[in-house]
Amino acid sequence: MFRPRTTSPRSPIFLLASLAITVSDCLADDPPNVIVIYTDDQGYGDASCLNPDAKVTTPNLDRLAREGITFTDAHSSDTVCTPSRYGLLTGRYSWRTELKRGVFGAERECLIEDDRVTLASFLRDHGYSTAMVGKWHLGMQFPGTRENRDWSQPVRDMPLDKGFEDFWGIPASMNYGVLAWFDGRYAAVPPTRYTAKKPNEIAINDYRIMPPYEEVTSDPGTTDRWGVVRGSLEVAPDFVDAECLTRFTDRAIDRIERHLDANPDADLDADPDAELDTDPDDDRNRDAPAPFFLYLAYTSPHKPVIPIERFRGQSQAGAYGDFLIETDWHIGRILDVLDRRGIAEETLVIVTSDNGPENTWVERDQRFGHRSNGPYREGKRSIYEGGHRVPFFVRWPGRCQPGRVVDAAVCQTDLLATFAELLGETLPDDAGEDSVSFLGLLDGDDGHPARPPMIHHSVRGGFAVRHGNWKLIMEGKGQRRELYDLASDPGETEDLLGTNPEIEKKLEREITRIVLSGRTSEGPPQPNDVPWWDDLMWIEP
Repeated sequence: MFRPRTTSPRSPIFLLASLAITVSDCLADDPPNVIVIYTDDQGYGDASCLNPDAKVTTPNLDRLAREGITFTDAHSSDTVCTPSRYGLLTGRYSWRTELKRGVFGAERECLIEDDRVTLASFLRDHGYSTAMVGKWHLGMQFPGTRENRDWSQPVRDMPLDKGFEDFWGIPASMNYGVLAWFDGRYAAVPPTRYTAKKPNEIAINDYRIMPPYEEVTSDPGTTDRWGVVRGSLEVAPDFVDAECLTRFTDRAIDRIERHLDANPDADLDADPDAELDTDPDDDRNRDAPAPFFLYLAYTSPHKPVIPIERFRGQSQAGAYGDFLIETDWHIGRILDVLDRRGIAEETLVIVTSDNGPENTWVERDQRFGHRSNGPYREGKRSIYEGGHRVPFFVRWPGRCQPGRVVDAAVCQTDLLATFAELLGETLPDDAGEDSVSFLGLLDGDDGHPARPPMIHHSVRGGFAVRHGNWKLIMEGKGQRRELYDLASDPGETEDLLGTNPEIEKKLEREITRIVLSGRTSEGPPQPNDVPWWDDLMWIEP
């Protein structure tokens, strides 16, 4: 089994430090900055600190593992883009909504309702400055129709309506069209041209979005069942796929810098000679500067796999490995600005991925010997571990003991409840229904209670339930019921269904309860957005 290269300290010094770090009332008065970096289609084995046989080196992810906490049993809430992002931001499983399978296109009503609590709205309402940079992929409503756009009008039902005060990025994955650099509700250069996907000569089964673009098109394009545009895509004249990572990181750094410049005592540590003005009439001495929340959603290593020239040939895993190295480098740029501005100690950084690796991992393994899914079965879209077990690193030097490895199961839906406990707040009954705080794990609490059962969900609507070491895959269209002991069989090679009927029945009861009660966390039952649907084959309508 692949294991992190970091070690889990168990020294007396560490144990004393763990006892000294407890949840305290002062946290609400001095909350950390929060940065969530979300990579796209990065598998568990795509971080070199998690994969001893990796054909790529990720020094900045390795740095996060060394300086922070590595979670080895962390999961995205789904196995594809849109539902995972919904779960991350709302603390609720997306299959409770209208979205039962697949993903959204770029243009449609947003999956997150305006009145639903999100990470951004919760933190904004508790004094944070909130910003998002990167790929949204939860639906936006553009002005007019494809045939009759009016880009002088604002985009609606988008990040600025879901708790973010700033947004800079793109609407969805690049194969969904409407590609432009959106700054708030407007594109600086509107997507008034058209393009078909172009061949990508350096990557496996891939495409490019790059000039030349057409001013008019006779191809209206069609959209398949998953929202992918077949044919002509709307694109801005200045849009180039390979610029995404650089532009996103530049914008994220600029957002951090602007926030700190507007809150000049937020980064006093950056200047060792700086002294706090003791003037009692200075408002800065009475009120701590506003912390910030940055959600940085990269488009890599999702297709198109297009590392810029300086990174090509740096890995032993082809263009994909080079793209991972570029992604890791940009993550390092974010860490560097925290160091330079002296705010690393009071900044909580989380880096994770929206699902497992694209199915090109198979050929990549055959050609280069690099397993993007690590020791786990299958990848993106799959109900098996490779589809949803993802890298998950947390660094907070001011609070978290460095170099720890946590094997407890956590889900990305758990961020909302964790932040709420961190701030000493209680979530409303109808918020974060599938969110369970893991703050105790950050503090090194070995007695932290195990997480309640976790639900996994595949692109085709399939379900599985995980509790402790046991995982029960439910029957569905083209899927039979299966049972695995992940402690002894992390690769899910031996189905134990026929030999453990009591465990099977217990897990069936648990997943049924979680589905029907509308929540995982404690609290009164909440309605799902849709009543029974046919993927719940083990539950009577």
